[in-house]
Amino acid sequence: MCSTLAVLLLTAFVVVAVLLRSSHTGVVFEASDQVAMIGIGVLLSFGTMLFAMARVRADATGIEVRNVLARRRFAWDEVLSVSFPDGASWARLELPDDEYFSVMAIQAVDRERAVLAVRALRRLHRSATGS
Repeated sequence: MCSTLAVLLLTAFVVVAVLLRSSHTGVVFEASDQVAMIGIGVLLSFGTMLFAMARVRADATGIEVRNVLARRRFAWDEVLSVSFPDGASWARLELPDDEYFSVMAIQAVDRERAVLAVRALRRLHRSATGS
């Protein structure tokens, strides 16, 4: 989904950049304006692709979560539970002091795959902490 959106954004900005010079609005657009418009499209496409980089890796010792801009590793004894609250877009790790860390790699739109992923994380957590 991210790559499709990125391509659509870039295409739209390139089309707008090409059509800038031929518009009859009374405003004079230069080649630099066209280059800037394409540059904005590239930046927005790149920003969209950051959402595709979400990842979760878990083993017997802990869990590593990489979201859009944040990457953290937690030992299983730091994690109170793995949850997926009603209406939430993605799973999360419940931490001490009423804190949590979102796991964007496990999204509600994945339905059954998300359920299986949360169950697998819960099994790892249970076996590591003995609870």
